[in-house]
Amino acid sequence: MMPELEYQSGFRNHFASEALPGALPEGQNSPQRCAYGLYAEQLTGSAFTAPRHHNLRSWLYRIRPSVAQSAYRPLNSGGLATSPLVKPAADPNQMRWDPAPLPQAPTDFINGLTTIAVNGDAATQTGCGVHVYACNKSMTERFFYNADGEFLIVPQLGTLLFRTELGTLEAGNGEIVVIPRGIKFQVRLVDGHDSARGYICENYGSPLELPGLGPIGANGLANPRDFLSPVAAYEDLHGNFELVAKFSGRLWTTSLDHSPLDVVAWHGNYAPYKYDLANFNTINTVSFDHPDPSIFTVLTSASDTEGMANVDFVIFPPRWMVAEKTFRPPYFHRNLMSEFMGLIHGEYDAKAEGFTPGGASLHNCMSPHGPDASTFEKASEAKLAPQYQEATLAFMFESRYVFHPTEQALEADFRQRNYVDVWQGLKSHFNPGQR
Repeated sequence: MMPELEYQSGFRNHFASEALPGALPEGQNSPQRCAYGLYAEQLTGSAFTAPRHHNLRSWLYRIRPSVAQSAYRPLNSGGLATSPLVKPAADPNQMRWDPAPLPQAPTDFINGLTTIAVNGDAATQTGCGVHVYACNKSMTERFFYNADGEFLIVPQLGTLLFRTELGTLEAGNGEIVVIPRGIKFQVRLVDGHDSARGYICENYGSPLELPGLGPIGANGLANPRDFLSPVAAYEDLHGNFELVAKFSGRLWTTSLDHSPLDVVAWHGNYAPYKYDLANFNTINTVSFDHPDPSIFTVLTSASDTEGMANVDFVIFPPRWMVAEKTFRPPYFHRNLMSEFMGLIHGEYDAKAEGFTPGGASLHNCMSPHGPDASTFEKASEAKLAPQYQEATLAFMFESRYVFHPTEQALEADFRQRNYVDVWQGLKSHFNPGQR
């Protein structure tokens, strides 16, 4: 059965884990007969011929192979969408949303998914989808896997227990969980939390990895040792279970007579993982001006163009602000990349109001954005003493591809239709006679 939470450390390490002694075979991956009568099954997250340092795979030793299931049947996809969208077309308007409302009727993680925007094309493994989730019910006889992309899950409200084929992870506000493409899992509310809400980046492209550090050197940003993967755990349960698959943009369902979380042992580097964002070692200026926000990158998915990410996961955590003679909030800018931003807790230093925890904003390619009028005035007159930006945690999904908002996101009651007005108070201070 599933044990207490146990983790092993290191980003994309090759792990070896067994819930019963001797369950892992010695000397070969697929012996003629596995210990305990188990089945050997390989789970591959990259092409077989990918370079060794990009090759992702794990060997699973399970009670029953994954093929022991019924035929798939289409399932209503509800609020979940996948790129490309037929309509509507993307537009350059800045957009913002309040937090998604929590459900009143019993709603599990799958039924609580709502797509805000997508880009690229899942069929060609480019781009990503941005979703929010809001749920108040645990998954018990229901399981899920995604064949279209990996899930980067950012909890904002409540703590979730992710029960996966390879073991169990728990994450709440200030942590993230990544579930690689194809891994089966179940989401439950942790005792004491009657509802949960958060954000998801569904990465269609190359798997997320740590960014290169370049001139920063060997240390800084996210440290590989702080990424935690689960140890082997299993349950041998019989009954009526449902497995939901996201495949080619649609949901499908199949029936099982057993729990799919029956992996007794596994080894490899293709596994779910969690990360506490408080462990991020922030790099910032100690003299003047702003380094670009790429210095806050936690994880990145590379594209076929060097230096232009398929999608970056960037955070804005607590940090010291010490730049001299500098306007300290994020500067006004127009960007080749497209930015979806969310707020996990606290206040974001570029917005005076309207951007609340659980909310989101979207600034597409070359659409101007920056501090609102009151923030600009306040920051322009502020005393530039060292200041600790505390009790805040915002994040950004930044992509080279333009985000296409879904129709349901555009028409949502919680969309702020007057968002553009926050900049209307920016008045001219130009005086050619005074430097």
